[in-house]
Amino acid sequence: MENNKLYVGNMSWNTDEAGLRAAFEAFGSVQEVAIITDRDTGRPRGFGFVTMSSDAEASEAVAAMDGQQLDGRALRVNIAEARKGGGGGGGGRGGRRERW
Repeated sequence: MENNKLYVGNMSWNTDEAGLRAAFEAFGSVQEVAIITDRDTGRPRGFGFVTMSSDAEASEAVAAMDGQQLDGRALRVNIAEARKGGGGGGGGRGGRRERW
């Protein structure tokens, strides 16, 4: 499993993909940048993902960028975890959904 995709949280709503890319390029080659937006409003949700070209670059970026200021906010940066299960409604929070 590759560990070169980073979760970047606590981002300012003013941070754009170019600014996020520039902040991480100091630690190696950035393959992809994605800022997650609200599907209804289109506004940034305050987090995103940066994919570095290697696990080593990703580790260096986490060590250097976690807690650093970007656009007035202290970033939370760590190795992204694979999504667990599907989202998509139904079943409520914490409840168990029975299928008949």
